[in-house]
Amino acid sequence: MWTLGSNLLEIVLRTSVIYLFILIGLRLVGKREVGQMTLLDLVFILLISNSVQNAMTGPDTSLTGGLAAALTLLVLNVVITRLIYRSRKLSKLVEGSPVMLVHSGELLAGNLEKEKISRDELQQALREHGIADFSEIHLAVLEIDGSISFIKKDELPSTHTPHRRIRFVKKN
Repeated sequence: MWTLGSNLLEIVLRTSVIYLFILIGLRLVGKREVGQMTLLDLVFILLISNSVQNAMTGPDTSLTGGLAAALTLLVLNVVITRLIYRSRKLSKLVEGSPVMLVHSGELLAGNLEKEKISRDELQQALREHGIADFSEIHLAVLEIDGSISFIKKDELPSTHTPHRRIRFVKKN
């Protein structure tokens, strides 16, 4: 029985290390929405999962070993999700921050390059939102979930609204 407990502890530790490694690796690779995944992204994820399988369970290919690895992944996912929810710093570290891609109709090429988004991909996102040209956009942002949101220039509030001053009068 001691051996079984020792093997399970080893599986939990191995699985935890692999989970954190993959989480950090995927964070460094970039963000894409699941619906935006390319064939290369899908193949990459499938191969990664297959390549780390044995590293998680080691020589233990038993049902217990597989369940221990799966349970560890589930628990780690719940714990990290809750930590991210409670900590703005950790959230920014794990999930990243929104990145501006277009401002006032001008492409921000450095940000596109940094996020590995091609001009063609951005134009596809424009078309999906019914926007014909970059000149129509006030702001395009790559959100933390990998989606791209747009604010069109004609959706901005009017800047010609008169400002009203409010005077506070002290009562005697």
